[in-house]
Amino acid sequence: MDKLLIIDDETDVQYSFRRIFSSPDIQIETADSGEDGLAILPRFKPDLIIMDVRMGGMTGLETLAKMRELDAKVPVIMMTAYGTTQTAIEAMKLGAFDYLLKPFDIPKLKKVVAKALDAARAMKQVVSYEPLLESEDYDIGIVGHSEPMQDVFKMIGQLATSNATALITGESGTGKELVARAIYSHGNRSEQPFLAINCAAIPENLLESELFGHEKGAFTGATSQRIGKFEQCNRGTIFLDEIGDMSLQTQTKILRVLQNGTIERVGGNNPVKVDVRVIAATNKNLEDAVSNQEFREDLFYRLNVVRILMPPLCERPGDIRLLVNYFLQKFARELQKSVTSVHAQAIAALERYNWPGNVRELENVIQRAFVVCKGQSLLISDLPDELSGNSTPTSPATTGTQAVAPTGDDIPSLAAALFKWARDNSDLQIIPAVERELVICALKETGGNQVQASKLLGITRATLRKRIEKFGIRQEQEFK
Repeated sequence: MDKLLIIDDETDVQYSFRRIFSSPDIQIETADSGEDGLAILPRFKPDLIIMDVRMGGMTGLETLAKMRELDAKVPVIMMTAYGTTQTAIEAMKLGAFDYLLKPFDIPKLKKVVAKALDAARAMKQVVSYEPLLESEDYDIGIVGHSEPMQDVFKMIGQLATSNATALITGESGTGKELVARAIYSHGNRSEQPFLAINCAAIPENLLESELFGHEKGAFTGATSQRIGKFEQCNRGTIFLDEIGDMSLQTQTKILRVLQNGTIERVGGNNPVKVDVRVIAATNKNLEDAVSNQEFREDLFYRLNVVRILMPPLCERPGDIRLLVNYFLQKFARELQKSVTSVHAQAIAALERYNWPGNVRELENVIQRAFVVCKGQSLLISDLPDELSGNSTPTSPATTGTQAVAPTGDDIPSLAAALFKWARDNSDLQIIPAVERELVICALKETGGNQVQASKLLGITRATLRKRIEKFGIRQEQEFK
């Protein structure tokens, strides 16, 4: 049985709630003031509190603050006839589940109450996490117990004791810069500078000056000599992120640094000696770039002395709980907010999702959930729609036109049915629409496993990922 506590100094409002929510499955108690509500709370132990903002004695906001101290898990819906932006903001900052204006839209009120009660039930069933070990292993944020990550850790250890050039490859969001920083911090240059340059983020006409510096008068606006990153980083380590996006001209100058240990400032003629360890990273296939003459082959071999391949998160699902644990503790410190557990449904959704954005996407999801979480437990409703299952995908099945299913392998019948369907939908383009549905169905069939889905479709995983991005599938669909 669900327990509702209604706190309002108007008896008519109390009566209305009793009438609206009268049910054998709901027990209702009422209080005329915030003080009375606080007195009832420990005895009644409500599953949901619905409280007015303006009352005699303690205000609703003051009462809410006290209630959060006594029991942070009980959802509280605030209501008022005097809706102001500031009051709504303050209520949500204090942890209110929702904020409603009088007079009520009854269907909306019922919907919000049902949602709050679902959250209350969910918070009673949680998956708790043991604290991470107090270990330096997690100081730089590289977390994982899976075999692929253990291989990464081994390579970091081997590289840390040398000055060898390293190439870190992997999809965006897998943590390539964290690995570069780990190599640096554990190496023999850890007391010297470390500079990270995102080669894709700096316009090409400025990248050379950024890396190598320039002489006074080298170009319009060069009013003084500038020292570049390589000189600033002398005896230290430079991290060249997204090096696959660098122009061939700049690649030639990077090759010279690696071969001779010298640079030339833009507009200068005198070589400058530098001692810099280079760690590069890219999410591109450099072998393909070399074949397409987009990347210098000699530079590739100079960079590829030791390679570390960062595994995508979908290939190490066993690390997701550990990562969630890590991010919970991280944001608890940063946001000064306590979230001590995660509901089983939320964990299941996190583990089921295929994470095209990898660890970076997971971190963003947990941060967002941390901000919107209204209690000490992270619920599935705190997750984005594409994970929680609240999104409404657009597909032929939901456009209002009944698709005709062919029998067996009758491909001509399928084609005829599709063209009939297309004639009834003038804006529809058959091939993209069908292609999108095939990708969605394959991902559903394989539980979001992209390797299996690509095999099912007869395409490469890279092609599948392009289709997922092209059609925005990850933003609209949860694959179960």
